[in-house]
Amino acid sequence: MIPARYGSKRFPGKPLALLKGKPVIQWVYEAASKSRYLERIIVATEDVRIMRAVWNFGGEAMLTSKKLESGTDRVAEVSKRMVADIIVNIQGDEPLISPKTIDSVIGPLQRDKRLLMATAATPLKKESAEDSPNIVKVVIDKFENALYFSRSSIPFYRNDSGGGVLLQHCGLYAYRKDFLLKFAKWKQTSLEVAESLEQLRALEHGIRIRVVLVSQRSIGVDTKEDLERVKKLL
Repeated sequence: MIPARYGSKRFPGKPLALLKGKPVIQWVYEAASKSRYLERIIVATEDVRIMRAVWNFGGEAMLTSKKLESGTDRVAEVSKRMVADIIVNIQGDEPLISPKTIDSVIGPLQRDKRLLMATAATPLKKESAEDSPNIVKVVIDKFENALYFSRSSIPFYRNDSGGGVLLQHCGLYAYRKDFLLKFAKWKQTSLEVAESLEQLRALEHGIRIRVVLVSQRSIGVDTKEDLERVKKLL
């Protein structure tokens, strides 16, 4: 499931912004179609323009309510109509997403039937990005489960000799369908509101989130400057 919203405050219409002649949402869709595990790919959107664009390149899209507050809510709404065990939430503004990363996040749920949710992270290499609130950091335990997500730099290395690698969270999730529908009904939690990170809602309810470490780094297109960065990389 690829949630895509037209009404972004920082970059309205970004799913339809062109990259080498193709809209951003098409790059995401085509990357997802290369996954070994996904059986069906659907764009969940509140806007007819995005739905038509997806139809034009041969993809599948469904309209959702305009009242929904998040991409996860859109994914959950469409998932109600699906027969599926695992639902994967792929951000609609990441044209460089790797199909290997998608498969890596699905893997833990296939192997462990008790696991309800998984995501991905990659080493954060640029020191200048450590303090950016736009880059979400995550710390994990010895079993690669998330301990906490934050827009701040975590963990804080008090001594220079601590020398660890910060992990940047990748905004990609796989859920058991039944859990996703339940999660979407839970009220926002205090930490979720404080950090503006909805995955904290799961942690505050005691849910394990498996974090898969990947090497492929994606770039979210949140601004026109981001779009230009992706154009250069392509």
